Amino acid sequence: MSFMRWEQKEIVEFKCIEECSQCCIEREYYPSKKFGKIGVLILPEEKERVEKLADENNLDVKILPRIGVSKDRDTIPTKILAYQMMGIEKNGNTCPFLDTESGNKSPHNGFPCKIYKDRPLACRTYPLIESDPITLDEKCKFCKEYKTADENLNSEIESLMKIKEQMNTEYPFIWRFATEIGEGEDNNLFESGWILEE
Repeated sequence: MSFMRWEQKEIVEFKCIEECSQCCIEREYYPSKKFGKIGVLILPEEKERVEKLADENNLDVKILPRIGVSKDRDTIPTKILAYQMMGIEKNGNTCPFLDTESGNKSPHNGFPCKIYKDRPLACRTYPLIESDPITLDEKCKFCKEYKTADENLNSEIESLMKIKEQMNTEYPFIWRFATEIGEGEDNNLFESGWILEE
């Protein structure tokens, strides 16, 4: 008589860490410091809606280009694939829609988002960076602690697929916009405007 041993795999479901709002506060340099810090990715079809939401909330938002394309290397982008919404701090941090002043709390006791139900696709995707294989942002506190999540990421995957569709292009030259925004001690590293990806 033989017995089979079944290993039960623990299912890890993504959820925000208690009192965390880090992903809405900390912005990063990407792909390097010379580009400055990046803002929240905003697709062209989201830009007008985000600006309208800012007006409705009496907020100033700074939206810069992020990724553009052109048919030749000597011309700045003729089409913008993505914009970016910069943070309200001088160093680029803190989303303008993050409610840090009212004393209200999100369901996990962090700062709430003023437009949570209407937030951009990039926010709906987080902490997912890649879908095949599933890759999570290592800077996310949940991801640091659990290293994985294999449940309830369907809406994040769907949002990431929509963003990827928009990034498909037949244009041969891809440009990134250098924001000149970041920490004061890095000012001498920043470049400005469109930079051709090599």
